[in-house]
Order: sequence, then structure tokens, then C-alpha cells
Amino acid sequence: MKMREQIEQKLQQQFAPLHLQVDDESYMHASGREAQSHFKVTMVSEAFSDKRLLQRHRAINKVLAEELQQIHALALHTYTPDEWQGQAPDSPNCMGGGR
Repeated sequence: MKMREQIEQKLQQQFAPLHLQVDDESYMHASGREAQSHFKVTMVSEAFSDKRLLQRHRAINKVLAEELQQIHALALHTYTPDEWQGQAPDSPNCMGGGR
């Protein structure tokens, strides 16, 4: 199973999101397209309604503890249904890898 699918599956099971998008952004980095090393998660869930941003991120990091040992970067954009505006911000361009 690809890392993106693994992340999606775990987040679906734990948070029952109204919206979940997991993007493999490895192609934007020196590690290359097939590296499965850089991910962006955009998630909207009722489970975040009583949580501060740090609590949301810690909850995700706990669920993905195993995956975080294998990947380089995980960008998290977490929203309650009331906060969700339909789109997360774009990721910045990679500054590493001698580019």
C-alpha cells in the first residue's frame, strides 16, 4: 500500500472527516516524485470542534506515529466545518536540494 493510502485510511478511521485530501508533494522536493516523503493533509472534521490547533496536530501525529518515522515532512491543515472555506493554502516551493 502506498504511503498516501495508508495515511488516508488511518485518518478516515480515526476522525471520520467530512473532507479529507492527502497530497503526495514529494515531486516538489529534491527527494523526487516516487520518494513518498512529503505529504500535505487537508482535513475537516467535527472531531476538531473543541480542539485548539496544537491539539488537532498532536492527535494526527499520534495516529500517524508509525508513518512519521518513514516520511520527511507532513503539512497539516485542519478545520472544523465552520472554519472550512473550501480550500487549504498552497504549499511553498522547496528551497532545498541544491535548487
